[in-house]
Amino acid sequence: MLVSTNPQNGRMLREYDETPAERVLEMIETAHRSFLEWRRASFAARGVVLKRVAELIKAERQPLAELMAREMGKPVRQGRAEAEKCAWVCEYYAEHAEGFLSPEAIATDATQSYVAYEPLGVVLAIMPWNFPFWQVFRFAAPGLMAGNAALLKHAGNVSGCALAIEDLFARAGAPAGLFRALLVPASRVASLIEHPRVAAVTLTGSTEAGRSVGGAAGRALKPSVLELGGSDPYLVLEDADLDATARICAEGRLVNSGQSCIAAKRFIVVEPVLEAFVERFVEAMRVKILGDPMEERTDVGPQARRDLRDDLHAQVQKSLAGGARLVLGGTVPEGPGAFYPPTVLTGVTPGTPAYDEEIFGPVAAVISARDEADAIRIANDSKFGLGGAVFTRNVERGRRIAERDLEAGSCFVNASVRSDPRLPFGGIKESGYGRELSVFGIREFVNVKTVYIA
Repeated sequence: MLVSTNPQNGRMLREYDETPAERVLEMIETAHRSFLEWRRASFAARGVVLKRVAELIKAERQPLAELMAREMGKPVRQGRAEAEKCAWVCEYYAEHAEGFLSPEAIATDATQSYVAYEPLGVVLAIMPWNFPFWQVFRFAAPGLMAGNAALLKHAGNVSGCALAIEDLFARAGAPAGLFRALLVPASRVASLIEHPRVAAVTLTGSTEAGRSVGGAAGRALKPSVLELGGSDPYLVLEDADLDATARICAEGRLVNSGQSCIAAKRFIVVEPVLEAFVERFVEAMRVKILGDPMEERTDVGPQARRDLRDDLHAQVQKSLAGGARLVLGGTVPEGPGAFYPPTVLTGVTPGTPAYDEEIFGPVAAVISARDEADAIRIANDSKFGLGGAVFTRNVERGRRIAERDLEAGSCFVNASVRSDPRLPFGGIKESGYGRELSVFGIREFVNVKTVYIA
């Protein structure tokens, strides 16, 4: 039984029966048969379905946002933005997939030689609850436009979102079984990966989940993409615009109530501007409204589950015991919901959770650095490598640090890290491997085929 609970009040929304094993096998076979049909469809025909999905999402973005708010606590204003981004990625790949996957001529001693891109088959996606629509469409839009079929194993607490996405593709005219949601627990993932009809696997989740899924995919000799945890560093240099930087940093830390792999997490500030930045940053965090995710004015909703909120608070307490200082928040609100306030820790040092671990919630760790070189050293002193940002008025200085010095898959200058359909997205180190989005994402799950004609 999979249970969906409203994190605002702790009340159960619905119980979902697990998909029986025999039904799962039928769905995999149906997906494979749909793939055999879909792979022969033109890019234009595939694009018609994806564009229809986009139209449905845009027309229904408010109820979809409310569903996200109920199941995992996302502020409804942010939920609408997430839905609109899903429509965008569908439209983007509907328009660009053919160009991304067109055969490429290669000059050799052959009469003709070229590289062709062919779909692999059924792609299994294991997705998390924090962006219950965007994470799914980030793989589904390019994967389906490439000619693959898709099976979704979503987080159990957002089963309603999983079924809503399945319904969108059905109503848009996708072939029966091309996109299906499997309501199964994590314990059944390994058997899905082993199934001979499953051609590839993609996961967004924790590093621990990545080790498990990546290991299973490796044993089955199947390609995989892993987008895992992150502890993104934001470097604040002495020539940064502190007012703008503090505002951007606060927004970057509190996106999705702090529950984002690419949320700003470690704020590494050079000593000459440390005090001035902290003053501005604390105020920018303080004014954010914690409350009912259904209200338009809410900036920070509840954490997705109460146990996750309690784990977050334990990380804060351990960091304080290790010498960090609490300058904002850090107190568990009374009441049944899974709320946690915007929180700022300063004086954060190695050996504490706020420095070493991923903090998945609205908690900011401020770390002091002597100078630019020390800030870069601290930024890279992490097992993660998903995203990072640098703030400076000297754009060339920022470009150099972002391009050459920061060890991460996405590095931004004077802006918060975010995903964009036009740009590749993914990490290094324990943040995973492979790329989603852009031309790189659509080529992850295709056969890069050499064709040689003598």
